[in-house]
Amino acid sequence: MAIHQNNRLIGKAVIYFALSAAITWYFIYCGASLYHFDMQKMLLSCSIAGAKWGIQILAALMMLKDKRWLFINRIGFTCYVGSCVLLPFCFGPLRNILPGNAFLLSLIAAVLLMIVLYYRSVRYCEISIIWFFSWLACLATAITLQLTVVFHVF
Repeated sequence: MAIHQNNRLIGKAVIYFALSAAITWYFIYCGASLYHFDMQKMLLSCSIAGAKWGIQILAALMMLKDKRWLFINRIGFTCYVGSCVLLPFCFGPLRNILPGNAFLLSLIAAVLLMIVLYYRSVRYCEISIIWFFSWLACLATAITLQLTVVFHVF
């Protein structure tokens, strides 16, 4: 792939992941009461959400060679779209009507959409389906950590 094309993909990926991080933090901030206004829990939650993407980015940089930036750009878009699905919860009327349910429903919708988009990214980039299953493993681990360490559900 040409250097100019890679630079474009890198720039877009950085923008996607930066916007996603900002939106995700805003979502967590809007749900602060669900974290009992504990800033450490909120930061941990955001870190766990970001770590699953960081692992995939690092793996792509190390293993994908020519397709790395195309793939990172596509999963960056996946991450960004998933974060955008969280935004409706951030608006007062919805948050005030169904505080807990809106938070959970936003998360479920975001995860389901990201699963589909991540799979499509793997297929589009013509890389091994193992990438999809490794991301699902990261996702399952992140959800488990959120439920146990952050929210103490189990």
